[in-house]
Amino acid sequence: MLSERLWASISDIYYSILNHPFIKGLIDGTLEEEKFKYYIIQDFIYLNEFSKALAILSSKSENVEESLLFASHVQEVIKVESSLHEYFIKYWNLNLNEYYPSPTNLLYTSFLVSTVSMRPYYEGVASVLPCYWIYMEVGKSLIKQGSNNELYKRWIETYAGEEYEKGVKEVIKIVDGFKLTRDQEYNVFKNFRMTAIFEYMFWDSAYKLEKFPFKLTI
Repeated sequence: MLSERLWASISDIYYSILNHPFIKGLIDGTLEEEKFKYYIIQDFIYLNEFSKALAILSSKSENVEESLLFASHVQEVIKVESSLHEYFIKYWNLNLNEYYPSPTNLLYTSFLVSTVSMRPYYEGVASVLPCYWIYMEVGKSLIKQGSNNELYKRWIETYAGEEYEKGVKEVIKIVDGFKLTRDQEYNVFKNFRMTAIFEYMFWDSAYKLEKFPFKLTI
């Protein structure tokens, strides 16, 4: 199966994510709350762009079922995941208008939107799949270990649910249905690995509280 080979191709990245101090800090509760807050803010910004990428995929699909699937996932992002972030936004009394995407976030989302817009449909689907899949696997791993921090526990439970896993498997099924030439498959693997790397960088940027070297506004 194509999906099995894709997942095997990023085993080094996934292992590094599971062993990143951000993830380990979620489990044992030692992660500084400021770093988790940074992550939540950036994730909220990211999901706005990710939903645009899914909407573009919905419009490009020639299969009605797949088009409706990605359209439904746009709604899911807006309703379910946004409501989770709204909880944290209220908890910290945040004004999101004061925040900008981090360098990694901007790089990641720009790559996603440009890929789904300018490249073939199958490359676009491959580029969004790591976000789906890695979060599901990380969530399943974290839920087994739990967290003694209620804030972190609340986040973990979002990505370990059956409904979320069902949505991920539907996208994996789409990928397994692609009939690709060798060159097309090469591009699928390249994009899949690229965005998997971005997933690692996203966690890492939150842990490091990454910032631009200069002010974004004058």
